[in-house]
Amino acid sequence: MSALRVHSFFVGNSSGVDFHIILNAVDKVTGKLQVSNCSGSERAGDWSLDVTPGVNMSKVTITLGRDLQLCLPNATECCTTPLCVVETLQVSACSGSVVLAHLLIQAEIYANSSFMGNVSENASVIPNQVFQPLGSCPCDLTDGACDVRCCCDLECTPGLKQLFNGSCFTGVFGGDVNPPFDQLCSTKTTEYTPDWFPLLCVQSSLSNTPFLGYFYHGSTSTPKVPSFKIPVPTSPGRLFTGYRQGDPIMTEDDDYFTIPQRSVAGQCVGNAPVAYLQDFDVKCLTDLASYKEGLPHDVKVNSGTGDFIRQNVTYRTITDMGKFIAKSESHPAAGALCPNVTFAEHYTFTWEDKNIKGINVTVFLGRLCDGEILTQRFTAKFVSLKSDDAAELSGNPGYQVGKPVRAANMNTSDTSGSLNIWQPAGRGLCTSAARTPVLFGLDSFSGCVLEVGVNEDCRLLRGDVTEKLNSLIEATHVGKRGNSSYSDPNDWLEIIRLDPFTPNMSVSPGNLKGFCPDVPANLNIRIIFADVGAVQGVPWQEILAVQISYSTIIWQFQCGLVCKNAVSFLPITASVQFIQVPAQPPVPMTRSQINYTEFDCDRNDVCWPQLFYPLTRFYTGEPYSQCLAKGLSLAFLLLLAVILSSPCISKVWDNFLI
Repeated sequence: MSALRVHSFFVGNSSGVDFHIILNAVDKVTGKLQVSNCSGSERAGDWSLDVTPGVNMSKVTITLGRDLQLCLPNATECCTTPLCVVETLQVSACSGSVVLAHLLIQAEIYANSSFMGNVSENASVIPNQVFQPLGSCPCDLTDGACDVRCCCDLECTPGLKQLFNGSCFTGVFGGDVNPPFDQLCSTKTTEYTPDWFPLLCVQSSLSNTPFLGYFYHGSTSTPKVPSFKIPVPTSPGRLFTGYRQGDPIMTEDDDYFTIPQRSVAGQCVGNAPVAYLQDFDVKCLTDLASYKEGLPHDVKVNSGTGDFIRQNVTYRTITDMGKFIAKSESHPAAGALCPNVTFAEHYTFTWEDKNIKGINVTVFLGRLCDGEILTQRFTAKFVSLKSDDAAELSGNPGYQVGKPVRAANMNTSDTSGSLNIWQPAGRGLCTSAARTPVLFGLDSFSGCVLEVGVNEDCRLLRGDVTEKLNSLIEATHVGKRGNSSYSDPNDWLEIIRLDPFTPNMSVSPGNLKGFCPDVPANLNIRIIFADVGAVQGVPWQEILAVQISYSTIIWQFQCGLVCKNAVSFLPITASVQFIQVPAQPPVPMTRSQINYTEFDCDRNDVCWPQLFYPLTRFYTGEPYSQCLAKGLSLAFLLLLAVILSSPCISKVWDNFLI
């Protein structure tokens, strides 16, 4: 420990248990720890012990009760050295004369660096920084020690300075607080020195330099805490012109409409704004002590046109608590507090174009007792008002990030298909793993484990793994767009399949058990997409191609010293990668751009082809009419200068003067 107080916990029933402190529990001669005994007391020297009993657990607090100030001259009961306390304590928990548990504490506590009291020494006079530098050695940062590379540090001995004498800090930080300045006449500068320098140079001592006055006044600024409120114009009329995908949904009070969601760090945030047209399904862990109610359901939501919509809330009671509450170690007491709390909230937003048409909320309630862990679930789903298909669209017309990739199976009468990855649960076995659809624009990696015996046939193992991986791809085509129609074949792309390598061997090489090469344990899904346009400022993203391939591994049975007829685990995985490419191939460079790089505006600071850029319509720094007027005025002046400099005009001017 390094503080005045340390806490520990005694697990178990503390009734009839006494706690004792033994000071200097280590023998100074042998250095061995003394045998634990129950001969101590609750106080030992400057240390005291306090026990706070609880339910099946007691909190033990050990406190140091002495002054940690450094000693001044003729002072007592203080610290004579910076390392004030170096002691070894032993805390014992005894039941009678039997030691139930013991705790060893090594205390190293330093004295306080600050001082509170009357100082009888002469106070240091701090010079005014405007007229004199405050510190003569700015690199001297450590009190009582030598700072490396700080040659002006008076605490550095000559022997230490020899270690870094050739690497000392230079300039003001290294102690040269009054360096010669460029305007000084004695400065020996031969580079960039103008001819008039000897006439206008300054004769001054180094104690009066232009560096004086460059000091910090120490003024502080009050930090501004960002608010979730958005400034809304007070002009009459409707406040909003509609939502776009990703915009936060607003309430009647100009606040964000929030639902608990998962952050990037993996933790649940209770006041996370809901983004327009972005579905989510999250689970959050909480207990009765940390439970907090969310946003009230009577809050009205801005529809996107300035109108406000009420939430249509339906309350239901949870009957099966096992899906939400983890089993507690002990049953709740008869009089334990078990209030009614929210177990799950499901939000369904009905939308059309840029507006929200309705909000339906289903709230599931149940009782949560003290000591139980609750898994809350919050979902939000946006349903189009114009959607007539059984399956919800993934965008209109382009894909929306986070929506499922549309798939179709053209080899069956029911053309609907799916593109999935695993969502394992429990032990992570493939037999009990659920599936979740591939979401557009989100790279993902998931997998499960397969139980394999030591006598497994390699050919059957490869077929079993391939079958489980192919079960994730129940489709032959994917939709180009988020609103691809099953009745239009031109809206779909055929999936490019690269089948796994199948060697012609039915048993392990060399008749070895528990060894199989070329097992296709990894499924790779690569989706190529591009931005092909924009609809009302929102990028229109389409899928260009989908490829499915397999990666093989060498499987070997894992066992200990003795391989019994048991099972081993083979992990199989599925990865999804979205690759964005340009919608059009880049324009190839011309021969002039390749050979004459000095005229390439992208690789040079000076761009001669853009000399007249301010006169073109691409320049938006000023109104085009002003740029045109200035350009014509400049052209007129140049033309006038050329005319006046011609010989004919000079002869006419000379004749006129005569």
